[in-house]
Amino acid sequence: MDDAPGRKPWEAFHPDGVIIFSDILTPLPAFGVPFDIEEVRGPVIQSPIRSEEGLKALHHIDLEKLQFVGDSLKILRKEVGEHAAVLGFVGAPWTIATYIVEGGTTRTYTTIKSMCHTAPHVLRTLLSHLTQAIADYIIYQVESGAHCIQIFDSWGGQLPPHMWEQWSEPYIREIVSLVRTKCPETPIVLYINGNGGFLERMKGTGVDVIGLDWTVDMADGRKRLGNDISVQGNVDPACLFSPLPALTDEIQRVVKCAGSRGHILNLGHGVLVGTPEEAVAHFFEVGKSMKYDNSSQNHVFEESKLVV
Repeated sequence: MDDAPGRKPWEAFHPDGVIIFSDILTPLPAFGVPFDIEEVRGPVIQSPIRSEEGLKALHHIDLEKLQFVGDSLKILRKEVGEHAAVLGFVGAPWTIATYIVEGGTTRTYTTIKSMCHTAPHVLRTLLSHLTQAIADYIIYQVESGAHCIQIFDSWGGQLPPHMWEQWSEPYIREIVSLVRTKCPETPIVLYINGNGGFLERMKGTGVDVIGLDWTVDMADGRKRLGNDISVQGNVDPACLFSPLPALTDEIQRVVKCAGSRGHILNLGHGVLVGTPEEAVAHFFEVGKSMKYDNSSQNHVFEESKLVV
């Protein structure tokens, strides 16, 4: 989204939380997987890891190579002060492994899915290495100023649920355990694109918040997850192209369906290219004006702390 000249999103909208957006592939060179970004193909890894020989390129994550991420978090933390939470950002092991094994982006995931059967030991070793590296990277971000961490298993939804239980869930659960040891007070959010079939399984990872994408009905998601875990989302990003009254209605519907507590109002995915800034501003204005009234079970427009 193009912001007004010289104006940062934080200055324009003053949300309750700001995320340091660092691509999920950013840490790869720090543990032995260099990549290039090509204009048409996107990220390209010249030496995909598909064998025991390929695993030899991996090493412990060198956090000094990621100092720019830590410095950015410190600057952001200083800029927002106590007015907003600062969120860190990482990819889940399975999602990062799809790039490392496929050599870049893919629509079919056939190579890595085949490895689940043809070279499971190689894939498990790769995922275990990524798990430790990502956990270390999360702890580094927290120590650099992040209040909260979002784990994106963007391509976890490409797996059948029973395969996600085997090839993604255990590694996310291990990351949560490792981070809890060093940063027990840091909330962790988990998001999977296309997660309608995974909600109950996602809860089993031990995270604090489940991000719902826009294809999941918020009322259904809350019912399935229960009230002992928080939810995030899940306004359809395309709604920001609608007339503002329609956007207001959708925000109110999502908040009502999410219930009276444990909800972080957000989009169900990222802001789409070309989204009108007026609509983004309206999203924040409406969200901040809402407060759940437990006595009447209705929503009234007052000061609130709903929006990230």
